[in-house]
Amino acid sequence: MAEKKQTVIETFSAKETFEYAKGLAEKAKGGEVYCLDGDLGVGKTVFAQGFGAGLGITEPMASPTFTILKEYHQGRLGLFHFDVYRIGSEDEMEEIGFYDLVGRPDGVSLIEWFTLIEGIIPEDAVRVTIEKNPEKGFDYRRIIMTEG
Repeated sequence: MAEKKQTVIETFSAKETFEYAKGLAEKAKGGEVYCLDGDLGVGKTVFAQGFGAGLGITEPMASPTFTILKEYHQGRLGLFHFDVYRIGSEDEMEEIGFYDLVGRPDGVSLIEWFTLIEGIIPEDAVRVTIEKNPEKGFDYRRIIMTEG
C-alpha cells in the first residue's frame, strides 16, 4: 500500500478557504476525485465554490443537497458536484450515474459527505476534511488534505 501524503492548511476567512480550493482546482487534472467531509456549516460549499472557480466555472454554485448531483461544463474541465448527505445507501449512487461520472477524463468529481459512501470511493481520491475551532475565531478553518 502506498504511503498517504497529508497536508494541513489553516484559513481565517471564507475568502481564504475559497482561494485555497481555487488554487487546488487550477492544478486539477481530468479524472481526479476530491472528497469533502466536515460538519454542517463548516465551509464545504465555500470550498466547492472556490474549486469551481479554479476550473473556470462562472455560474453560481450551491450545494446540490436535494438533487444529489449538479454538473457544470463551462470550465476548463467539467465538474461533477455530488452531495450525498441524503443518500440512504451506496446502491442509490448507481441510479444517479455515479459510476459513469466519477473518474471521467473530461471532468473532476467533488463529493460532499463522502464518508456516507466510503465503500465506493476510488482508492486514489483526495480526501479533504474541514474542521472549525471556535477558540481560534469564528472564521477559522483547518483543512486536512490526504492524498494517495
